Amino acid sequence: MPETFQYKVKDKNGKLVEGSLEAENAQLVVSKLRSMGYVPIEIAQQGGGATLQRELKIPGLTDRVKLKEVAVFSRQFATMINSGLSLLRSLNILAEQTESKPLAEIVNHVRLDVEKGSSLSQAMAKHPKVFSRLYVSMVRAGEVGGALDSVLLRLADTIEKQVELRRKVKSAMTYPLVVAVLVLTIVSAMLLFVIPMFQGIYKQLGGTLPAPTQILIDISNVCRKLWYIVFLGEVGAAFAFRRWVNSEEGRKQWDAIKLKVPIFGKLVRKTALARFSRTLSALVRSGVPILESLDIVAETAGNWVVATAVRETQAAVKRGDPLSKKLEEHPVFPPMVVQMMAVGEETGALDEMLDKIADFYDQEVEATVDALTSLIEPLLIMVMGVCVGGMIISLYLPMFNIIKLIK
Repeated sequence: MPETFQYKVKDKNGKLVEGSLEAENAQLVVSKLRSMGYVPIEIAQQGGGATLQRELKIPGLTDRVKLKEVAVFSRQFATMINSGLSLLRSLNILAEQTESKPLAEIVNHVRLDVEKGSSLSQAMAKHPKVFSRLYVSMVRAGEVGGALDSVLLRLADTIEKQVELRRKVKSAMTYPLVVAVLVLTIVSAMLLFVIPMFQGIYKQLGGTLPAPTQILIDISNVCRKLWYIVFLGEVGAAFAFRRWVNSEEGRKQWDAIKLKVPIFGKLVRKTALARFSRTLSALVRSGVPILESLDIVAETAGNWVVATAVRETQAAVKRGDPLSKKLEEHPVFPPMVVQMMAVGEETGALDEMLDKIADFYDQEVEATVDALTSLIEPLLIMVMGVCVGGMIISLYLPMFNIIKLIK
């Protein structure tokens, strides 16, 4: 026998609409409302029946939420919405089943805000550390277009590819970092413990030490006697460098330098182009206006040079120029990228072209990481050999002179 259900939904303009429908169960009500172009917020059986959601207390927010957890949340959310579950019920289930406590607390915050009449995108915008401006804009476009489930799936794909891209870049940086720490440890141990032993021997023998040996002993003495000054100097230099990089002018110069570094410059550039293409493709495909999309892409570019090019392009598009025309003036965008985007604009398939560009540069990043690993390994071993070997040779130079005198 059909039951009467009270419902709260959002229309295409984001306005809250309430009413009632008769159906066999709540899932049929959700399906009917979705077919009418509404986004179901709450479904409750008339006559005191329990709603499909239950309120949870919200503790304080603490730990950081990982991008991978947001991707899993987005994919599960999309599946539930596509299956006909209401928005509030989906959020309630996700809050209960997620393994990340910080994310569960934030999802509960979002659910309560939606329950009070906010749209999903407005509720998510209150948590920018978890739901970026890119995420919120795409969700808003999905709400307006009535395709929230497909937008959430697209978000999950985009975030997963961002995570994979970061993993590849980190893998390229891990080996050099480990070797650098190893070299620093060995050099420090020699300066603090090994060289003083040789210094005592040479002091007893007397005579003039070779210049390399004397320089090494002087450095060792400074490190042992004035270690606190050396330490404070290193900390001060690191703090000054970080402050410089965080300043507007410093960030401009540092991002430009990173693109010109002989070995890693190509990797930085390809990573930035992959991120640019993937983000803009996701926004355009989701129906976010092009000017807003370019603004978001500039924020998430991760490199000042690329961000400046995108902002200048945004100003040109506002004047009525094609997107690809202005990008052509910036060397950071290769001719292939510009031409493919121009074709995409002409054919109305800009999102597909951007996806192809992103896929291409994802593969390029992977190939560059493999090549760098092969190139850096012997290079770092050589650097380690020069540092440690040079110190050992400098220490033993006086020994060679003593052997000559004995002969």
